[in-house]
Amino acid sequence: MDDHGDDFSKWGTDMPIGAVQRSEEEWATIAGYIRHAANKVGPDLPLCLPGEPQECGRTAQQHVLAWAAHLKAVAHHLIEQSAPSEARAAHVAGPLYQQRLAQLRALDSSEHIQQ
Repeated sequence: MDDHGDDFSKWGTDMPIGAVQRSEEEWATIAGYIRHAANKVGPDLPLCLPGEPQECGRTAQQHVLAWAAHLKAVAHHLIEQSAPSEARAAHVAGPLYQQRLAQLRALDSSEHIQQ
């Protein structure tokens, strides 16, 4: 996977819209987790985080975003391959996914309020 989302805009020019602020080390840990999960269910992703053998020069945050998109695509493909019908796949990839996403967002909101 060579695409790290570079085609959208230059990094550092985006206006923050409430993105979580993390250190480069924290981003690298998360990127490693996402890469590990993606490698378990789909084609291997390159070892190109800072300090790795194929270091690509992009930030760990860029890897989190690019590899999370890859993991989302792999998960959607698994849904399509595993569902017993198109209707079941559509339900899981649509309403069930949206329900889980809403739960995660609510959890983030409640944690933000407590801080």
